[in-house]
Amino acid sequence: MTLKKTSPKILFLIVSSSVVFLMLYAVLLYYIGKTEKDAYQNSVELFESKINQLLLLESKPILTALKNDTNWDEFVDFISTKKQTWYDETISNELRIYGADYLGVYDQNKQFITRTPTPVIKTVDFIPKQAMTVLDKKRVVKFYIKIPEGVVEVTGATIHPSDDPFKIKTKPSGYFFVARLINGKFIKNLEKITSSKITSLNVNDSIPEQRHVVSAVYSLKNPKGELIGKLLFERNFDVYFENTIRVLYIIIAVFILYLVVSIYYTQKLVYRPLYLVRRALQRGSLSAIAELKKTTGEFSYIGNLFEENNNQKIALIKAKLKAEEGDLLKASFLANLSHEIRTPMNAINGFTELILNTDIDEKERIEYLNVIQKNGQNLVSIIDDLIEMSKIDANQITPNFTEINLESCIEELYKTVKVTIPKKKPLKFKLYKSTVPAAYNIITDEIKLKQVIINLLTNAIKYTDEGMVRFKYEIDEENNLIHFTIQDTGSGIDENHHKHVFDRFKRIENDQSITVGGLGLGLSISKAYIEILGGTINLESKVGEGSVFYFSIPLKYAKVEHIVVKPIREKELAKSEDRVILIAEDDNVNFLLFQKMMKDKAYQIIRAVNGQEAVDICINNSDIDLVLMDIKMPVMNGFEAIEQIRPIRPKLPIIAQTAYSSSEDKAKIEKAGFDDYITKPLNRDRLFELINKY
Repeated sequence: MTLKKTSPKILFLIVSSSVVFLMLYAVLLYYIGKTEKDAYQNSVELFESKINQLLLLESKPILTALKNDTNWDEFVDFISTKKQTWYDETISNELRIYGADYLGVYDQNKQFITRTPTPVIKTVDFIPKQAMTVLDKKRVVKFYIKIPEGVVEVTGATIHPSDDPFKIKTKPSGYFFVARLINGKFIKNLEKITSSKITSLNVNDSIPEQRHVVSAVYSLKNPKGELIGKLLFERNFDVYFENTIRVLYIIIAVFILYLVVSIYYTQKLVYRPLYLVRRALQRGSLSAIAELKKTTGEFSYIGNLFEENNNQKIALIKAKLKAEEGDLLKASFLANLSHEIRTPMNAINGFTELILNTDIDEKERIEYLNVIQKNGQNLVSIIDDLIEMSKIDANQITPNFTEINLESCIEELYKTVKVTIPKKKPLKFKLYKSTVPAAYNIITDEIKLKQVIINLLTNAIKYTDEGMVRFKYEIDEENNLIHFTIQDTGSGIDENHHKHVFDRFKRIENDQSITVGGLGLGLSISKAYIEILGGTINLESKVGEGSVFYFSIPLKYAKVEHIVVKPIREKELAKSEDRVILIAEDDNVNFLLFQKMMKDKAYQIIRAVNGQEAVDICINNSDIDLVLMDIKMPVMNGFEAIEQIRPIRPKLPIIAQTAYSSSEDKAKIEKAGFDDYITKPLNRDRLFELINKY
């Protein structure tokens, strides 16, 4: 929260003095921490130096004895004679003097001669030749190696005559090694000497950092200088300031708590209510008003006044938004209604004109009449839906309850819908009857129940290209309900659209809905009928998996020939030597109308069933002379298609064909870059006028 400039200076004084105080404590903490760190670092360095000195002193007796023995003429003679008796009586008896676990002798050719071990070392010959090669240069060396019994410390020296005490005048006569196994006894002895705790580590073992412990690491290296292990020496570090730092932290915490309490009550008594008033005035904040109401005195009364004023404002805004949303939804609905009515009217008028004004045989005449009949039925269906929805909105629909046999009604519906499924469609339609049959006839509105079921089944079949449509009903006598389920394996409905599925003026727009057509009022009407019957309906659906519609109604006991347009190839060519015309039209009937209208003309016709195909054909076929572009198509609509065609073929005439006819739509078509437009239903004379013009 930002304080106003007019706030009392006392608040600034409290905060500024507190900041200074905290800064002083921060400096003190920093100094203590630095002092502790320096003391710890000095202790570590001193400890490491002491460990190295103690280890050097500990191994000095071995080195002294080793140098004396390896500058002995009789030892040189032993290397040559290999008399075991001399070795056993002299060198072998020195095992205890060395305090070692193993003595080993090698000749000048680095071949093993003899050894003296304790029981802890059973390996006979384990000194590597590399160690003797190193001794040739250094004369005396200390290293560590791993043997089956563990890691051993080896001290070795070359053997020379007594007149060569510095081992530089003569070549080595042999090699003598003293080894100690680094076991518990060895470690315990080192711990006593160094007054520390020793831990044996592997090469890759990490050393944990401990605040109260100083440590030193002694590396164990083989003759090649490679690390084979480590000894960790640890000793308690008793110089630290934890208690002092803890007291400082407590003081700081108490001070901060006091500061927070002081500021809190200052804000609560004066500045917070004023701040809430400012937020309520500037932003109309609901949380500020609610908090202001909880205060005492005049501020609480002011909060109540703000709430009353804000509620009135919100009510006005909601009413305005609802009215605007209703206008937008109705405008969108009317635009879609225009398209859906003009599409069948286009076929009706076009084929009627062909029958009246062209010379056709009897077979073609019947075909045209069937198309007119089918589109007339579609138009009547749209009008019926509109009238029915208008009656529902005007509350003119009342249920007509009668007694019906539920099983017979469902069986009749199942057979009626099943015969409407095209035989070529890879779709299975199954009925699952109730496991508990109805004991008597039921009371309901048969017409409305049938209409709901037909609407849901028709939708499931339309939006399922292949797979399964399941129709199930179940008698629930415990709850006095009849449950109906219509499940399909179709395209499914996106979860974001579930809340709009039953809305009257909202229609889910996608490629499949464009292909199927319709106003999308079927579900709205079905929901209204179910509610009139006293039931409920809900939906479960996932894109790509299908949809399931559930609806339930109360359980009350009582003691045309399908028109098929022949499939047309995606690129259909009419024999001609004249102009090449691309017709972008997804509707088979409308494209058939174009074909029939141009039958007697010398045009070469190419078809695109969606906007993307129209773009590809225009780009890859330079012979295209004219494009008749439908605006509403799947995959890519006409506006999107012309945006991609124009930069590549700017001079290609493109005429929009659309079922939309408002002034806004015409302006949008002109702005998109179309050379002209023709509305549906198509006028034959207007079509040829445009073709001849461009």
